[in-house]
Amino acid sequence: MKLFSTFFLLFFKISILGSVMNLYSCSDSSEVQNGKQLPGKVIAIIDGDTYDLLIAGNKTIRVRMEGIDAPERGMPYYKVSKKYLGSLCFGKQVTLHVTGQDNHDRYLGFTYLVDGRELSHEMIKAGMAWHFTKYNSDKDLAKLEIEARKDRRGLWKDEHPMSPWRNRSLHRQGISTKDSFNVR
Repeated sequence: MKLFSTFFLLFFKISILGSVMNLYSCSDSSEVQNGKQLPGKVIAIIDGDTYDLLIAGNKTIRVRMEGIDAPERGMPYYKVSKKYLGSLCFGKQVTLHVTGQDNHDRYLGFTYLVDGRELSHEMIKAGMAWHFTKYNSDKDLAKLEIEARKDRRGLWKDEHPMSPWRNRSLHRQGISTKDSFNVR
């Protein structure tokens, strides 16, 4: 009888441990694993490189698109870039291929439309964002930016557009950029 109660206690502990491990494997942190695919519906466009995605369980996550940096609020092409991203994906089903999470708890990743197009590539191709080479070395994105610059698409119509990272750097130094460009 003692052997049976020892076996039962061991079985009970293993069951509890398994339940706890399963609970953690279903938590938010598992979704951030690189390579995880999250299907969902785009429910808000924040700017030209960030949107909100409604995923399973009626949960909303914020997504920062991998490999690109779009104009900041107040910069030329901010509204145009945001509107273009919305025309590509707002209200549509997409699949996010997670590449990580940033310091603002946003999911990072490449986003695929049902037809197979990837949003970061589409934004660069249209000249609505820069290839963010500080954090991404995708050769296709680099090539698409070169082509957009050459064809003077989108923000590349300006002779010397200020990059968002330069704009943020100046702001961190206390330098206003509001008179640096005519806002579109």
